[in-house]
Amino acid sequence: MNNADSLRVSAALEDLGYQACRQAEDADVIVLNTCMVRQSAEDKAVGRLTSLKSLKQRNPELIINLMGCMVGVRGYDDLQQRFPYVDVFSQPSDPFPLIERLTGSARSVENDRRHYIENILDDEYGYTLPQSNQGQQISAFLPIVFGCSHACSYCIIPLKRGREISRPPEEVLADARSLVHKGVKEITLLGQIVDRYGLDQPGYPSLAQLLRDLQEIEGLERIRFLTSHPNYMTDELLDTVAELPKVMPHFELPIQAGDDQVLDNMRRGYTAAQYLSVVDKIHQRFRQTSTPVSIAIDLIVGFPGESAEQFERSVDILNTMHPDMTHVARYSPREGTLSTRTMPDDVSDEEKWRRFRVIEELQKRITTEINQTYLGKRTPVLFESKAKDRWRGRTTTNKLVFVESDENLLGQVREVTVNWTGPWSMIGVV
Repeated sequence: MNNADSLRVSAALEDLGYQACRQAEDADVIVLNTCMVRQSAEDKAVGRLTSLKSLKQRNPELIINLMGCMVGVRGYDDLQQRFPYVDVFSQPSDPFPLIERLTGSARSVENDRRHYIENILDDEYGYTLPQSNQGQQISAFLPIVFGCSHACSYCIIPLKRGREISRPPEEVLADARSLVHKGVKEITLLGQIVDRYGLDQPGYPSLAQLLRDLQEIEGLERIRFLTSHPNYMTDELLDTVAELPKVMPHFELPIQAGDDQVLDNMRRGYTAAQYLSVVDKIHQRFRQTSTPVSIAIDLIVGFPGESAEQFERSVDILNTMHPDMTHVARYSPREGTLSTRTMPDDVSDEEKWRRFRVIEELQKRITTEINQTYLGKRTPVLFESKAKDRWRGRTTTNKLVFVESDENLLGQVREVTVNWTGPWSMIGVV
């Protein structure tokens, strides 16, 4: 989501005639787009922001913009006091305060804040996507749901990004067409719970219907979406993914813990058995069409009160479902969340790291075994970029593949025969 927000503010700045520069020391405007999902992310943001103070002292004309989750949607008076050298504070997904500062007032052409924000990617602004070293961006993120109303006990996102709001479908489709017009071949739809798209707005289509509308866009090769929630993984959505050739059979489906009591303390809204039943339903649906499918999960270790025995149930989950990838995080208390207010952070940092490494090593073995099933087989790969002598692309199931070729493969979907596999990537020949 932050990647998409940065794209949006870059579009707004380029519309005003600004160009990107490689070093902060050369900039007239610096935008620091921040994440707060974990304490380490906030610490990095504060450290970077502090380092910019000397640049401001040397160049008082420099405009510094703090954006994103550190600012949030509920006021930032404390940030203004802590960082008085920051000129502009912007909420997540909103470049407008910076544009207003740079232009001196709201632009007369728009006069409508929402119109300006939502249409900043339209062709009339003359925006060119940030280019890869081959001159074209192949894959892009497209937010369709801002904020979140689910409020897991550990999560800061609802406090910082606000309540769940689905974007109008016509705007999503217009943005998608604009991106494709600029050369994008693959679009990833974004939402904190992307499956809930449209549920907050009467008359909006479901995510499944939106996917069917996107399927009709000429020139769009692939569609992905993240992040899902097991409570909203409907039969309609599974059927749509299975039926539409442009929608990739890959699911980002967080579980967060393998123990029911921990899941209840997290306020996730399901049990481990209910989660596994959704996973089984996914596999059964794609087994009917003999289509490979992949599932990536999120997992938190060291949640308050998680015993060693309860952690082992998370290990059991991996051994049972064999996810293609596990994004594992050590629990990090976030001020204002329910878990921080009511649950002592009683798992030591040393133990969190131990559990982290257990999951990391187990997932490495699982992914190695899964990737070996591709060995000697042909699979379609969309090539996104080239580094040195190797082209880089991804399979339908989101596996990273490298090939060496003298052809210009950028933006092409080509059949690749896999001749080497490792835990995190594969190598093949076109």
